[in-house]
Amino acid sequence: MKRLLLFFFALFVSGLLVVNAQTSLAGRSYYHPNILAEELNNATKDLDKKIAEARKKTIAVEEKKKGRKLTAEETAKIDKELKEKKDQILAVKKGMKTALTIEFLDDKKMVLKPDIKVDDAALKAAGMGWLKRKALKAAIALAPSSEKATYVVKGNMVIMTDKDNEKDTMTISNDGKYLFGRFDGETNFKLTRTK
Repeated sequence: MKRLLLFFFALFVSGLLVVNAQTSLAGRSYYHPNILAEELNNATKDLDKKIAEARKKTIAVEEKKKGRKLTAEETAKIDKELKEKKDQILAVKKGMKTALTIEFLDDKKMVLKPDIKVDDAALKAAGMGWLKRKALKAAIALAPSSEKATYVVKGNMVIMTDKDNEKDTMTISNDGKYLFGRFDGETNFKLTRTK
């Protein structure tokens, strides 16, 4: 009896996998308002600890160079520089957002639509000069607003091929609500189905 139940359970699960593999993605859209937010949060999570370590190391290096303990004024200068760096990092985190939409046009074609926003005031507060801010904005303006690609579905994997014939693999959740991938091969992201 147990074998019969296991057989039916295995048959049921394999039937679900076949149905899932044959599900068309055509017409679906997936979106995330800021795919880099989690990465930036992780990078700044232990920021105070990292700054404390950098402070300790910088003071040790300076004391070794000078052959004596640093004065209160010299230590205050190091603290001021580290605070400025911290403020810059936090301003950049606040000032940049990268939204991403992926639309499956049909059973073979898809389009990726990144939407990069830069807050000029936040970058200025981060100490980025006028020329660098303008260059960054120009580079973003020149970037394509969308990129077409082809794809194939194998189980829960969506294998995308871009115009340069480079492949990228994403994973779709079993319920089809989420699409998981990697940005630049390093940053994980999770898009939510909107359509």
